[in-house]
Amino acid sequence: MKTNLLALALILVAALWRVANVFEPSLFNVAPVTALAFCGAAYFRDWRWWLVPFFALTASDLWLNHYHAIEFGYTWSGGEMLLRLACVAGALGLGRLVARRRNLSTLVAGALGSSLLFYLGTNSVAWFADPFYAGNAAGWWQAMTVGHPEFPPTLWFFRNTLVGDLLFTGLFVAIHQFNTVRLPATAGIVRG
Repeated sequence: MKTNLLALALILVAALWRVANVFEPSLFNVAPVTALAFCGAAYFRDWRWWLVPFFALTASDLWLNHYHAIEFGYTWSGGEMLLRLACVAGALGLGRLVARRRNLSTLVAGALGSSLLFYLGTNSVAWFADPFYAGNAAGWWQAMTVGHPEFPPTLWFFRNTLVGDLLFTGLFVAIHQFNTVRLPATAGIVRG
């Protein structure tokens, strides 16, 4: 149980980090959005623990939506928020696959896959819904690489997302390993 509480605390800190990093432009999107679900599913057997990332993402999305409305004059639609939740659900699925055969390579691949899923999903929907982008392959490529000229390139956001997800996954795994070594009676067992 102690391992779960520490992991839960790490998930909540990661969600708070996502909210706090909007104040430092160089850290935009260095947020472990999908890693929250990926690690939860890879390490928690009890599915109720998997709900924590969804609540954390929803709460941080609501705050960020309010912040964007004030700072930039735009808000996310309910569909955009649902898409992010769907991407998180995809990361959860990857975490379940990794849980069956958890090792360094599957954890790195799962974190990378979760980040890529989020990036491709959110930017493809932006390309489809935003009239700024041409409705062809060139417009999709623009949405994937440079985005809008008034914002940093979308590849920059992907890089930051990937860094956040990989760092968070590494930290999550390290804390879990540290606790299982410290608590030999519960080594290898994660209960919810």
